[in-house]
Amino acid sequence: MKALMISKDSLLHAEVAAQGSARMPAVQLVASRQGLRDAAERPLADPPELVIFDASDVEPGEWELVERLARHYPQARFMLLAREAHQELLIRAMRAGMREVLQLPLVHRAFHEAMDRIEIEAGVTRLRDGKVLAFIACKGGSGATFLATNFGYALAALAEKKVLLIDLHGQFGDATLYVSDQKPAMTLSDVCRQINRIDGAFLESCLVHVTPAFGVLAGADDPAQATDMKPEHMDTILRVARQHYDFVVLDVGRQIDALSMRALDSADTIYPVLQLALPDIRDGRRLLDIFRSLGYPVERTRLIVNRYEKGGKLRLADLEHALGADVVHTVPNDYLSATDSVNQGIPVLQLSRGSPVARSLADLVELVTERRVSESKGLFDRLFGRSDAEQ
Repeated sequence: MKALMISKDSLLHAEVAAQGSARMPAVQLVASRQGLRDAAERPLADPPELVIFDASDVEPGEWELVERLARHYPQARFMLLAREAHQELLIRAMRAGMREVLQLPLVHRAFHEAMDRIEIEAGVTRLRDGKVLAFIACKGGSGATFLATNFGYALAALAEKKVLLIDLHGQFGDATLYVSDQKPAMTLSDVCRQINRIDGAFLESCLVHVTPAFGVLAGADDPAQATDMKPEHMDTILRVARQHYDFVVLDVGRQIDALSMRALDSADTIYPVLQLALPDIRDGRRLLDIFRSLGYPVERTRLIVNRYEKGGKLRLADLEHALGADVVHTVPNDYLSATDSVNQGIPVLQLSRGSPVARSLADLVELVTERRVSESKGLFDRLFGRSDAEQ
């Protein structure tokens, strides 16, 4: 969004420029004026989309210039900044259509909340009502983190959704390593320590951006930092995340604690991940018993069997009978493709797009987004190189 800044305060100008550049999309200060009279007498030939107006030094004799400025830029949105808001000035500003008034010194969270409202009104962005999907391992080594991270990437790449993955591992979270070689600048524990700053722009700035549409909030890299993460913090983070992402994918890990329980409480769908083996089935039964004791509806829990091979001694029907739940998806045992992906930190869909595990992730995207095959056939054929003969 292109903005005109009206202020004599160079420090305030720099502060607004820094906060604006941190937004997605960025607020660009394309021009500046030293005061209200300067702005009214020297209008821009290319009208700005936003006018940020510092009213701190406006004299009473200049108040009528507010309405003149609004006539210069009838399509622009206005943000008025003031240390002491004079009643007459506010009345003139409201008559001129200015709705966002912020107190100085500038509170960054208030600035971003005002920008969120301006962008929604202008049609630049929209508040989403994102779905929260939780992947949880029934047993260690089941591959839940691999599936959560690669599914998040697949949702963004195939379904063109804006996706956030949150690594909830309280100790040594490593979800970012599965899809990126970037070092996280911020982790979940860092966000929790600064929870009063949380808004869409702050959350976005804390992520490892795998693609423009897929970001990962890294887990705590030090067990001692887990004490900074409170259950109520998760409520706040997920509330903001739902507003700014189409899907929020949670890599819950295996441990059930206060934080992970609060996250699971908020999940629209929970995907326990297990393999077709007796230890996994035993631990899966324990996990589902916990979910039932917590009152989670059966339809919210959907089993995924990873590294599945047909023809084994144990069948899917045996697992479903033992757990009293249906398997909604199976991921084939594609060890080489999955291992190459993990070792290189590259999503399997990007590294080996024609592999069985990549095709299975595409099918899971179709299942979750409820897109019919006929509607997405062209995209999937181009991505995976399918021909009519192969089908």
